[in-house]
Amino acid sequence: GIVVLAVAILPTLGVGGMALYRTEIPGPLKDSKLTPRITETAKALWYIYAALTFTCLLAYRAAGMSWFDALCHSFSTVSIGGFSPYDANIGHFDSVAIELVCTFFLIVSAMSFSLHFLAWRDRRLSHYLNDPEARFLLLGLACLTLITVVSLWSAGVYDLPGGLRQGLFQAVSIATTGGFSVADVSAWPSVLPVLLLLAAFIGGCSGSTGGGMKVIRIILIFKQGLREVMRLIHPSAVIAVKVGKVSVPDSIAQAVWGFFSVYLLVFVVMLLGVIATGVDQVTAWSSVASTLNNLGPALGEASASYRELPQAAKWILVMAMLLGRLEIFTVLVLFTPAFWRK
Repeated sequence: GIVVLAVAILPTLGVGGMALYRTEIPGPLKDSKLTPRITETAKALWYIYAALTFTCLLAYRAAGMSWFDALCHSFSTVSIGGFSPYDANIGHFDSVAIELVCTFFLIVSAMSFSLHFLAWRDRRLSHYLNDPEARFLLLGLACLTLITVVSLWSAGVYDLPGGLRQGLFQAVSIATTGGFSVADVSAWPSVLPVLLLLAAFIGGCSGSTGGGMKVIRIILIFKQGLREVMRLIHPSAVIAVKVGKVSVPDSIAQAVWGFFSVYLLVFVVMLLGVIATGVDQVTAWSSVASTLNNLGPALGEASASYRELPQAAKWILVMAMLLGRLEIFTVLVLFTPAFWRK
């Protein structure tokens, strides 16, 4: 994201540039670089980003958007921003083709850009199938979509084709933290909006433009928890945490738990802060969850807009967006004197 760009164009960061880079890249690959120099790595990722944006622009245009709309929405899709020039968002176009283009590029953008680089460099699509994080993301989106479609259909909200169209788009859009909309999710059966917001906590893969805690951290938390259970059964066993075929050092697992703890602490503090401004619990919970995960849509009073929220609540949510977008530690490390001394 912007941290990688800063590292590329501000060489005066020196050693601190790599330190800042590490705070934004979670998981076991945070110390590996695609190219020998960090600035070259940043440039390579931005070339991939530019290529995806241009391809998305052409796809939107082919699907029926004007050049202006295609340009605006391509910027917003690849960045997983979810912004649109229209109040009805993507729903303004009422086009299956446009929704499919948006869905596809949201999924692509939620995958690691390092993975895109490797697939392009080696001319091998098998990189996507071999990557455990990408597989987890795709499987998770498939399961979430299935649950959403079946729930909408069984509740009589849509017929099966309508449920498939709306469910697929909204499940992918919210789970990847895109935030595009073609329907009022808050009016769906109450379990679905909550489930989709919880999925946004996972977000995209590491090194993607998605928000949330990132897929790799969720994988590591789950595997670390499973290891602790196995240690209770076999106290003397030496059990390694592996992601794919890579053994993850304990220092990485500890860092992931540290991030999770800080993330949870920030969420709770901001939730209490928003509630203290007079906002009801549903609105406060969904607003903090949405902004901290850089999603956008919320429930309750904020389902249509955040405009009616108190000014104090808005300032808290602004801070939540900043911390969430820059992975929390990136912001904290900038205020650490030791970072600048390096």
